[in-house]
Amino acid sequence: RFIFSSSCSNYGAGVDDYLDETSAFNPVTPYGRSKVMVEQDVSKMADDNFSPTFLRSGTAYGVSPRLRFDLVLNNLAAWAYTTGTVLLKSDGTPWRPIVHIQDMSRAFLAVLEAPREKVHNEAFNVGRSTENYQIREIATIVAETIPGSRVEYAANAKDAKKDFNVGADKRDYRVNCDKIAQTLPNYKPQWTARKGAEELYEAYKRVNLQPNEYEGPRYRRLKHIKSLMESGRLSENLRWLEPEAVS
Repeated sequence: RFIFSSSCSNYGAGVDDYLDETSAFNPVTPYGRSKVMVEQDVSKMADDNFSPTFLRSGTAYGVSPRLRFDLVLNNLAAWAYTTGTVLLKSDGTPWRPIVHIQDMSRAFLAVLEAPREKVHNEAFNVGRSTENYQIREIATIVAETIPGSRVEYAANAKDAKKDFNVGADKRDYRVNCDKIAQTLPNYKPQWTARKGAEELYEAYKRVNLQPNEYEGPRYRRLKHIKSLMESGRLSENLRWLEPEAVS
């Protein structure tokens, strides 16, 4: 068996309705396009000896050993805790399905435990249909969870439909997760956005999180890659450079 960690970014800029696994792909980022290409190519390889399954997860959140701050709930909670402000640099209307890292892991386990015929060459949206939120709804949940914080909009927020504070982002979609619930009854997600915000708040308090930690390259993938390239450790083709090749 082979489980591919795909993404709901495959759907990109979706229509108004909820998108299920039969909906058309419309990726708007290189990341989303790469996931679509892998799904299409690997699916063709399925046979009696190779059984792939494609798990399309929503935007991840939650505390983990490798915490990321370039994810909407993690990021907004960090801003709220350290500055008291949940700053939206857009009108906050784009939709996102979000899923806790533990619930993503539960999906992988459920696939491994399922009969082969139920998951062979199948794709599943991972999460719960009730866990689709507009960005501004996530911001409100964060502000209600972290004492003393409030939602604020940047001066030009209403003029640009961009995602919170990581630059232009055209993704806007809601997904239907009925298939995984009906096909894999052992998959029982446990988390909600509000519960996740509470977990993040407690974690940030424990470590006394500071802005330089979540704004720097350590916990932001793109910034980390750029840092490695600037230091000569990574090539423009994203290949590691040997120490002797670094001048």
